[in-house]
Amino acid sequence: MNVEAYLKKDYIQSLVSEGKRMDGRGFEDRRNLEIEKGFASEKAPGSARVKLGETEVIVGVSLIVGEPYSDRPNEGTMSVSTELRPIADPNFELGPPREESIEVSRVIDRGIRESGAIDFSKLFIEEGKVWIAFIDLHILNNAGNLFDAGGIAAISALLDTRMPKYEDGNPVRGEWDGKLPLTCTPIPLTIAQIAGQLLVDPTIDEEYSLDARLTVTVSDTLNALQKGGFGSLTLEQAEAAVDLAFKKSAEVKEVVEK
Repeated sequence: MNVEAYLKKDYIQSLVSEGKRMDGRGFEDRRNLEIEKGFASEKAPGSARVKLGETEVIVGVSLIVGEPYSDRPNEGTMSVSTELRPIADPNFELGPPREESIEVSRVIDRGIRESGAIDFSKLFIEEGKVWIAFIDLHILNNAGNLFDAGGIAAISALLDTRMPKYEDGNPVRGEWDGKLPLTCTPIPLTIAQIAGQLLVDPTIDEEYSLDARLTVTVSDTLNALQKGGFGSLTLEQAEAAVDLAFKKSAEVKEVVEK
C-alpha cells in the first residue's frame, strides 16, 4: 500500500469512528440507483444498464441452444462472465479473467442460481437440447461495490429477457415466445466492516479501507453469502448484515421490478 492509500485509509477509518462517511451518507444508506432495461433490445434478448452512485455496469443476456448436463438432462443452465476493462478502472488490465472478475461472476451466479430465480426446467427444448442463458457483465466505471451493481444489473436484464421462438429444430431469428420464466428477484447487498462498524454499499475508497465485507443475496429467503477482506466478522455482525440485507432489499426490489 502506498503512502497516499495508507493516509486515505486512516482518514476513512477515523471518519467512521466518528459516525461519518466521506460522501455524507448514513451507515445504512445506499447510493442512488438508476436502472435502464432493454437499452440493447435490438441486439440482445435481454439487457440492462445500472448506475449505483458512480459505479456503472451494463449486462446483456443471450440464449443459445446447447446440450444439457448429463445429470440434469431435462434442464437448461446459465453462465455468468464479467469483463473488467482499463477504461473502467486503471487498476484493471486486459487479458485473461483476473481474480476480481472471477469473484464478481461467482457471487452473481450463486445469488441467481441458489435463489432458484430461473426455472431451468422450463428451458428444456427436446431431448438433448436446452436453452443456455449467458449473462455477460461489462463494467463501464468502477466506483466501488461491483457485486451489488452487477447483481442488480443481472437480475434486471433477466427480467427484460425474451425467449426466442423455436421452430423446426432451430431458433427463429428476431422472433420471440414470451419472457424468460423467473420465480423471484434476488437482490444482493454488500456490507463493509470498517473500524468495527457496518457500512452498506461501500465506495471504492471504503473498499480499500475495509477490514472485512459480506455480500448477502436475498429474495423471500436468504440465498447466498460471500465473505471478503482479510479481517473477520463476529457472529453478531454477520447476523446484523443479514438483517440489513432483508431490510434494504425491499426498496431495491421495487425499483428493479418497475
